[in-house]
Amino acid sequence: MKKVIIVFLFILALSAAYLLFYDVKEIGSLSSDNKRIESQITAVKKMINQNPRYNNQIAFFIDMKIPSGKNRFFVYDFKANKIIDKGLVAHGSGSETGVKGKLRFSNVPNSLSTSLGKYSIGNSYYGKFGKAYRLYGLDETNNNAFKRDIVFHYYYDVPYKEKDGYICNSYGCPMVNKKYFDRISKLIDSSESDILMSIYY
Repeated sequence: MKKVIIVFLFILALSAAYLLFYDVKEIGSLSSDNKRIESQITAVKKMINQNPRYNNQIAFFIDMKIPSGKNRFFVYDFKANKIIDKGLVAHGSGSETGVKGKLRFSNVPNSLSTSLGKYSIGNSYYGKFGKAYRLYGLDETNNNAFKRDIVFHYYYDVPYKEKDGYICNSYGCPMVNKKYFDRISKLIDSSESDILMSIYY
């Protein structure tokens, strides 16, 4: 009986070690392959330090260099100094150039394009896509976001898991899967201060 318990505990310990290694490996591989996020984290931290209205615990980062079929929406924990969640996110149809791997970005109304820059996530409301969050552009490259009705919302055609190739497009909004949106929504709704989102390329 003792041998059985010892073997069981050994297997349990190995399983825990594997999960820990797997998680670290996932975060580590992202960090080594995607150095662009580091400069974005620094810029967002600076903005947070200058304005107490912004959440200093977490922020969202969207890397438009990564194909839409791969995870490129990242939730970053400032205290743990690591990415704690990631998922797929669509970009605007107006950002398509017809050239594989090349996107264009615009802040112009009716362009249907994604706008680069930092956003403050505002209040939620219920529209034609269900629950959504208003976005306020904080840079010259995205300061028309509110006027353009650029919001953070979900859409059922956005896949939950990574896939080869590309996914559907939005009208310029950062648009995610419903299941992923529900997780992010809990973070936003529980925050007492505005969460920042950085979309970069």
